[in-house]
Amino acid sequence: MRVCKGVLAIVAAGAATQTVAAPPAWRIPTAVHKLANGLTVVVSEDHSTPTFGISVVYKVGFRLEPKGRTGFAHLFEHMMFEGTPDAPKGTFDRVIEGGGGDTNGSTHLDYTDYIASAPVSALAPLLWLEADRMRTLDFSAANLANQRDVVKEEIRVNVKNRPYGLFFFTDLSALAFDKWENAHDGYGSFTDLDAASVAEVEAFHASYYAPNNAVIGIAGDIDTAEVFKLVEQDFAAIPSQRTPPRPDVAEALNAKPRTLTQTDEFAKVPGVAVGWKMPEPASRDFIPAAVLGELLVGGYASRLYQGLVKGKEVLLQVEGGVGWPLGNALNLNGPSLLVVFGLYKPNADAATVIAAIQQAVEEVAKRGVPRAELQRTKTKMLSSFYSQMEGLVERADALALRQAFTDDAASINAYPGRIAAVTSEDLERVAATYLTVANRSSIDRRPVVPAAGHHDSGAR
Repeated sequence: MRVCKGVLAIVAAGAATQTVAAPPAWRIPTAVHKLANGLTVVVSEDHSTPTFGISVVYKVGFRLEPKGRTGFAHLFEHMMFEGTPDAPKGTFDRVIEGGGGDTNGSTHLDYTDYIASAPVSALAPLLWLEADRMRTLDFSAANLANQRDVVKEEIRVNVKNRPYGLFFFTDLSALAFDKWENAHDGYGSFTDLDAASVAEVEAFHASYYAPNNAVIGIAGDIDTAEVFKLVEQDFAAIPSQRTPPRPDVAEALNAKPRTLTQTDEFAKVPGVAVGWKMPEPASRDFIPAAVLGELLVGGYASRLYQGLVKGKEVLLQVEGGVGWPLGNALNLNGPSLLVVFGLYKPNADAATVIAAIQQAVEEVAKRGVPRAELQRTKTKMLSSFYSQMEGLVERADALALRQAFTDDAASINAYPGRIAAVTSEDLERVAATYLTVANRSSIDRRPVVPAAGHHDSGAR
């Protein structure tokens, strides 16, 4: 990723008698246009390189997929690359990658996005292709069967046949949350995937992949007026649809701790996942919670790494954060967990490990954090944010999400100030309110103990 030029510049006084004003905070330029059919476009001009990034965000993800069809949003993400009657499978990739660009898609809790980066010469054909697959897809039994198998293999590789799978995400959410929308496994179950029909796929597209349920973000060496013109040209004729009402996904904090013990045939050492329900993204406590997550588990300088990995050696490794591993402070639109995932020594026990984690949290609740530690944490978060926004695809995606979730793409410019304003008192309040024993869910995942007389037959 490119170095962020001028974003974190510091201006020093040239002489004792001269006062030099600090430079204004860097603001991401944004322009928003809404079509008559409800499609919204956000443009951020950046003429530093002759390229652009685009993100087409649809406001449907794991949380909003149909009940009884776990993994449907994820399956549909794959279906979007199966082609259309006018642009058969492979056309999209050839147009983008043949011109030196790249494209991808991903499914999250509250949205699915389709991203691409390319030279500016590819903007017009890319917008046409995105409009084409928003209008319709190649709905066929063969395509559905093909992508169903692809998703199944992805689940085998990423979940079923690897150490720990995604238990710190899927299983921990199922334990901590009560509502199906928040608790079910959005990655997908084989039973539900097998039950999906072509008619259901077509209905899902009609319900959620409508222009009034989408936001397009574009950042790069483009002209705002020209982008708006192209979008009107390609998307205006696509009719809006009645999208299903968004369910109430809010949940109260838990009133008593929840625990679960699992075994893992692929793991060599035990692991523990701890999660606390967090406030809604619109809450005043949400950004302080994100800062607290970074302070606790954000890399090698974090409290839990320094205190429990390097210090007391209770853990072998640790990671996590608010919404981890799929979410963060900018891409959530509903309930989340502050997650701590760690591996620990086989001769230790989970209760001791969880107690040590809880003790570290309670230190913050009782004493706050030193100013230098808080400032270092906030500086790291701001540096990461600015570096991310320098990436054109990342910026396009973030702006599209802000528009989709808040109807105000420019609100992203308030994020640095909200981070900078977090105080030690904020962290004390968040830790004392949310990171309590009563609101805690935890899973101990231990390796399968070999049966008596069983020996490893690996090469000696």
